[in-house]
Amino acid sequence: MIPLLEVTNLSHSFEYNLFTDINLILNPKESISIVGVSGSGKSTLLHICATLLKPNSGEVKLFAKDLYKQKNKDILRMRREDVGIIFQSHYLFKGFDAFENIELSTLLNNTKIDDELIEKLGISNVLKQKVGELSGGQQQRVSIARVLSKRPKIIFADEPTGNLDSKTANEVMSILFNYTEENNAALLLVTHDNDLANRCNIKCSL
Repeated sequence: MIPLLEVTNLSHSFEYNLFTDINLILNPKESISIVGVSGSGKSTLLHICATLLKPNSGEVKLFAKDLYKQKNKDILRMRREDVGIIFQSHYLFKGFDAFENIELSTLLNNTKIDDELIEKLGISNVLKQKVGELSGGQQQRVSIARVLSKRPKIIFADEPTGNLDSKTANEVMSILFNYTEENNAALLLVTHDNDLANRCNIKCSL
């Protein structure tokens, strides 16, 4: 089996060392959670693996390709077509309504909006509302719908349930876990929630 993500001897620092010699392998249908105190480098590690930040040293292979030896255009294509990133801050287009935010992802990737997914996420009644009219939890669910609608091979999720109540958080995470299982995809999850972290196949601490 070829890993979707392989990290070898990864180290990174800013004014101080965040982490040193991180190694992990993420295979299809697997999920890995990353936990640790604030400032330990969880989000930075996720951003490096998700093509958003170059590490100081070490190697990241995404889909068996040495990520940071690829040309910028190839990294951008990979990010657009095969990688799904769920941010804490949503990064939705505020001038668009919820439907348009989701639709944009499908237009770029020649996929279709999954009506069943929209229903499961509980956002079918807010699709025509502008982003600024949505609650934080609704915005988070729209951002998750946008990511899954592009049919990514690997999902990088940074505190994806931070704005959700516990019941909705469990439902949303079940959707993410089911997606990885049904689509031979994988999930790398940053979370402060130990119960959620323990639902993953592997739990890593920074």
